[in-house]
Amino acid sequence: MKKVLKNVSFVILLLKMCFIFGQETTAQKRIVIDVGHGGKDTGAIGINGIQEKDVVLNIANAILKQNNELEKPLDIYLTRYSDTLISLSDRTKLAKTLNADLFVSLHCNHSDNPDARGVEVYVTETQSKYLDESVWLAFQMQDALNKKLGFKSRGVKFANFQVVRDTISDCPSVLLEMGFLSSNDETEYLAKKEKHNGIATAILESITKIGQL
Repeated sequence: MKKVLKNVSFVILLLKMCFIFGQETTAQKRIVIDVGHGGKDTGAIGINGIQEKDVVLNIANAILKQNNELEKPLDIYLTRYSDTLISLSDRTKLAKTLNADLFVSLHCNHSDNPDARGVEVYVTETQSKYLDESVWLAFQMQDALNKKLGFKSRGVKFANFQVVRDTISDCPSVLLEMGFLSSNDETEYLAKKEKHNGIATAILESITKIGQL
């Protein structure tokens, strides 16, 4: 029954997005922010007990709030707006249905090495006409988080994550790992909701740059 309810909720969300898409008359850039994990999938758990699924949702909501305060806000949608588990295929399906111009997946990292720290941004290994834009955006995000917040940059990396692999044929696509929940310093930072606004600002500014291209 829970699976049925989840599927019904996703279909309703999809229909709402399609209705908005059909009503829109301006040529706005459409951004899909994939809020990692959710529901029974907690993602990484920090040494202070915080859960990745909550951190990324708080940051995504901060991005939405800041975007809505802009004079010319971007057309941003989330893959989930609450503590709900959405399948990877449904996340990419939403981006395709909305004809997204950009896909950004938000995550936090974890390592067995307690000294591991910093930001990683991933792009797919799959060749696409959008790959160069994806790499450019990845460097923009890494640089913004480093300069604005002092986060260590661990580099732009290539990997075969499903959400970026399955969206790269349609738009630029990146997966952002916003620090390590296994690090004392970074998990303490990410546990503070007031810090989420700074992260959201850095991400939104990077998204805005590619949205203006």
